[in-house]
Amino acid sequence: QVQLVESGGGLVQPGGSLRLSCIASRSIFSFSWYRQAPGKQRELVAGISSSGSTNYADSVKGRFTISRDNTKSTVYLQMNNLKPEDTAVYYCKSPRYDSWGQGTQVTVSS
Repeated sequence: QVQLVESGGGLVQPGGSLRLSCIASRSIFSFSWYRQAPGKQRELVAGISSSGSTNYADSVKGRFTISRDNTKSTVYLQMNNLKPEDTAVYYCKSPRYDSWGQGTQVTVSS
């Protein structure tokens, strides 16, 4: 079992940036970021494997970067050039333990 706590969401203007953080209660190395907008399915945004390989949804590739700090059991999602369609609740997940964080709201609006 692992507990995940996200932070860093907020309101930003189009073109702005945010960095989301997710702290795990135990040492883990693989993480995923998902998001869910109102009326839409939850979708995978980015992932990092235990080996350090990363993957991104086509819609965020080149704008978002997933990274981790192994000593702090923390994963980050750096989001640049944000667009209104990025508005959603963002969740971190542990693939190994099938555990989810509580979510953090990201709103991109002028």
